[in-house]
Amino acid sequence: MLSVLIKAFAQLTDPRARRYVWLSLGGAIAVLVALVIVIWLAAFQLQFVSLGWLDTVIDVGAGLGAILLAWLLFPVSVLLIVGFFLEDVAEAVEARHYPDLPEARSQSVGEAVLSSARFAGLALLLNLLALPLIIVLFFFPPFNLFVFYGLNGYLLGREYFELVALRRLDPRQVRALRQAHRGRLFLGGVVIAFLSTVPVINFVAPVVATAFMLHLFEALRRRQPQRVPPGRAA
Repeated sequence: MLSVLIKAFAQLTDPRARRYVWLSLGGAIAVLVALVIVIWLAAFQLQFVSLGWLDTVIDVGAGLGAILLAWLLFPVSVLLIVGFFLEDVAEAVEARHYPDLPEARSQSVGEAVLSSARFAGLALLLNLLALPLIIVLFFFPPFNLFVFYGLNGYLLGREYFELVALRRLDPRQVRALRQAHRGRLFLGGVVIAFLSTVPVINFVAPVVATAFMLHLFEALRRRQPQRVPPGRAA
């Protein structure tokens, strides 16, 4: 897993991927700012009665709460921008590390964006449902981290894997490979979730995560060539 992660970070120096590093950076910052603004405005709308000097305390608390909540929701929210460059980053990784592979199934940007947006919506809903438990467990570390990274590790591991794998395999093969290696994919998802919450690194996490999951996908399917042979999807 560590060697795969190192190769994923090394992809950031690839001239072919550099444009998408900047796209990831700009998109991630935009997503984070939008989350903070939306959450802060929602908290502000709940303040119906003027409480004098307490208003300032409430405003500061709402601002800090918005930043914290945005940080919690950031890993799944950033999936919204992955679809815009998934295909190009995957092609750059394959050109550098897997030049023997035939051409992958073409995915339009619209198809990838729609898939990412649909999954991001579901992931956001599940995170919001789990939020009360995470807040309660905030006073009982590390159980809060287990819940947060466990939930998002499963969600992100599954989504990134399927986005990458469907370029090469049909849905039946993707499902079989995912079920056969669900433990490693869960750990891979936890790695992605963790990277998405580390300051600075989280802004390029979508590119790193795409490269990381593609390397992991190729390693897993080449372990069982009889069941999931390398090549173009049927």
